[in-house]
Amino acid sequence: MIAEDSVLLRVGLVKVLEAVGFEVAAAVGDAEALLTAVEQHAPQVVVTDVRMPPGFTDEGVRAALMIRRQWPQTAVLLLSQYVEERYAADLLSGNTSGVGYLLKERVANVDDFVDALQRVAEGGTALDPEVVAQLLLRRHRDPLERLTPRERDVLALMAEGRSNTAVAESLVISDSAVAKHINSIFTKLDLSPADATHRRVLAVLRFLEVG
Repeated sequence: MIAEDSVLLRVGLVKVLEAVGFEVAAAVGDAEALLTAVEQHAPQVVVTDVRMPPGFTDEGVRAALMIRRQWPQTAVLLLSQYVEERYAADLLSGNTSGVGYLLKERVANVDDFVDALQRVAEGGTALDPEVVAQLLLRRHRDPLERLTPRERDVLALMAEGRSNTAVAESLVISDSAVAKHINSIFTKLDLSPADATHRRVLAVLRFLEVG
């Protein structure tokens, strides 16, 4: 499901997603119509602009937060013209499964956009690198002083929603090296094995200081 007030971008998103195999249940132009459509169609994933009519402030992100509360099985990918870290933090402060925040310029790279949307639809996360950078700038303290520069690089890529293999390719290191760095990160952030699969999400939240 797509919510975007720009007709050209909305139509473009529909064509791109249908071309790669997604079924678009509805494409709407405002937050109220989005909520109505979600209730009617129960989509797997919603792609929504942050700013939409009537006020063009935070209608889209407020709708996204409502969707996450009322229909937690529906994944949400926010699109924004600019980095608005407060909205990213709001979205990440709850259940982080199936959430994403990308700048609209990423849509121009169809492969990257589709990959991010697929990850979100499957319950993962997808954060624009610029969003990660801005969230780092707003930190008032650094809880990660024990991490090495390489471990910070690995954690930053994890925060973008990348898999171990993707992290390895980006840093030009082996998969086993990535696994060792991640285990070291868990240890240094005091994330015990008892946290199970949640440790990866908890590490990212600690990194972004929104958890």
